[in-house]
Amino acid sequence: MLRSFFWRSLIAKRMGIVAQRSFRQDRILEGLNVTEEMLSPTSLTRQLSDQIALAKSLVVIAKESNNLQFAWELSAQIRNSQILLSNAATRRSPLTIRESETAIKDMALLLYQAQQLHYDSATMIMRLKAKIQSLEEQMSTVSDKSSKYGQIAAEEVPKSLYCLGVRLASEWFRNQNTQRRLAENKLSALKLEDNSLYHFCIFSDNILATSVVINSTALNSEHPEKVVFHLVTDEVNYAPMKAWFTMNDFRGVTVEVQKIEDFSWLNASYVPVLKQLQDSDTKNYYFSGNNDDNKTPIKFRNPKYLSMLNHLRFYIPEVYPALKKVVFLDDDVVVQKDLSSLFSIDLNGNVNGAVETCMETFHRYHKYLNYSHPLIRSHFDPDACGWAFGMNIFDLVEWRNRNVTGIYHYWQEKNIDRTLWKLGTLPPGLLTFYGLTEPLDPSWHVLGLGYTTVDPKLISKGAVLHYNGNSKPWLKIGIEKYKPLWEKYVNYDHPILQHCNVH
Repeated sequence: MLRSFFWRSLIAKRMGIVAQRSFRQDRILEGLNVTEEMLSPTSLTRQLSDQIALAKSLVVIAKESNNLQFAWELSAQIRNSQILLSNAATRRSPLTIRESETAIKDMALLLYQAQQLHYDSATMIMRLKAKIQSLEEQMSTVSDKSSKYGQIAAEEVPKSLYCLGVRLASEWFRNQNTQRRLAENKLSALKLEDNSLYHFCIFSDNILATSVVINSTALNSEHPEKVVFHLVTDEVNYAPMKAWFTMNDFRGVTVEVQKIEDFSWLNASYVPVLKQLQDSDTKNYYFSGNNDDNKTPIKFRNPKYLSMLNHLRFYIPEVYPALKKVVFLDDDVVVQKDLSSLFSIDLNGNVNGAVETCMETFHRYHKYLNYSHPLIRSHFDPDACGWAFGMNIFDLVEWRNRNVTGIYHYWQEKNIDRTLWKLGTLPPGLLTFYGLTEPLDPSWHVLGLGYTTVDPKLISKGAVLHYNGNSKPWLKIGIEKYKPLWEKYVNYDHPILQHCNVH
């Protein structure tokens, strides 16, 4: 009795397994659109389908080999076989030997020809590899040219902006009233060192871009009369800048214009970047482009990275010794919200308040710095989160207490041979403010409008939009869909802008 029970259980178990297997097979047949006839060892449908699949791949190889006649013959036979299969499916009955024999033999003959022509998988792989390599080389060449042309376009000053500078310089020296108005504005002078106000700084030689930053800040400020902008430019643009910001009112915003040449303490004995500019190798690297067979990408060799206007951000406490807190803005941003609450953010003893950019893994320290160098490897976490220049709140009291400029000098001097980093001011910024940066809410600073597509929701919420990248909104190569966000703060009806055809 026990034995009988055992056999019944075993049989039931096996039947259950068979039933499960049958169910799984039914599901597979349904998912793959396979019929019982096609699973038969003598299936003509499957034989034709397999021939068609192989013939399709051989058509590609034949075309790659420029054997267009053979490719045409294969394509014609594929169509004939597909018509047979379609007719069988329409009438819902299997193919017969009589109707399919000719098609199968003709296709088999063509497949045999392909074999004689060495149209096999190994040959195809070799040809595809060669094709891929060729395409990669072409893509690399095109990409390199695109990068060079884009860089050149980004560095060129449009004729309209050049005209603007010339006209404003002429206006400044010709119109004594404009100069007198600036000299008599004693109230503004008192505001320049008043720490109860909101102080912003911009270091730029671009009049129109700087004007947009100030105008957008003023129009979106709840208390524009409390906003003070400190501009530093070069000697060439000093008079035009003074003329523009004296001639135009920005809702009561105070604007101070200085020129970098007046900062006598910025000299080669104090500033590592200026000291490096005296080195012949550095001059060759940035200005000749002939010292490494052009192995270094052109973007790394841009002379602007040695511009003191670019590096002045590391000397803000010395430029403004009376100030305690300041917001630094790049000239390629546009302001959409009131920024006054930035000044009340608690930086928790840190020096720099900035928006972090390490979404997923891209903008981490190892992307900017050379971690094969022992000095970098021993001091900095490669997965530390990067952050952005362009909209930063700096606590200048903490800056002075921690001698942050001295830290910057240390790393600049260590990088005289460019082995720690190659590009710009962000890498030394990451080193200088390592452990001294307080993350801000991402909505304060939205990046990417000068080189990529940005989520519209981020743009609508962003307080400051940054056109970082080559596609600046004042250039023809600017991204069209983002230009209106910047252009609405340009008064194109201004007589001087119209005269210079700024549009």
